[in-house]
Amino acid sequence: MSVDIEFVQELENPVGEDLLELMEQVLMTAAQMEEVTGEVVVTLVDNERIQELNRDYRGIDRATDVLSFAMNESGEDEPEIIFEDMEAPNMLGDIIISVPRAMEQASEYGHTLEREMGFLSIHGFLHLLGYDHQDEEEEKEMFGRQEEILAHVQLTRE
Repeated sequence: MSVDIEFVQELENPVGEDLLELMEQVLMTAAQMEEVTGEVVVTLVDNERIQELNRDYRGIDRATDVLSFAMNESGEDEPEIIFEDMEAPNMLGDIIISVPRAMEQASEYGHTLEREMGFLSIHGFLHLLGYDHQDEEEEKEMFGRQEEILAHVQLTRE
């Protein structure tokens, strides 16, 4: 099980290859543990851009750390698209991460930027797979799974 990951950096100061490789490893591990294949686009942005997306798509006019846009979930009024006689790629969706917000949170929580970016990558990825944290039971399941994956790649809280 693996995932094709494309990174897009919409930043004045792009993050380094080491951090991108770590995020890729984290996402590949999550895909393997969740037994899923597909394609994911991870876009790294600044606070202004993520605030714009949060406002436009969620109606919340403030910066956030991570947004996910799943491709495999359809709205009530959307038709289901069926591909016949062809192999359609399994586009899981997009993960948008605010790097400045991740840096702030890493400092607030007293851990590394690598740990925070790994956490946000997994959090966004699990949302693409249908995990959520709208109620206590969902939150317990999702956050527990995040910690399992982080432990698997040795990115536990320090």
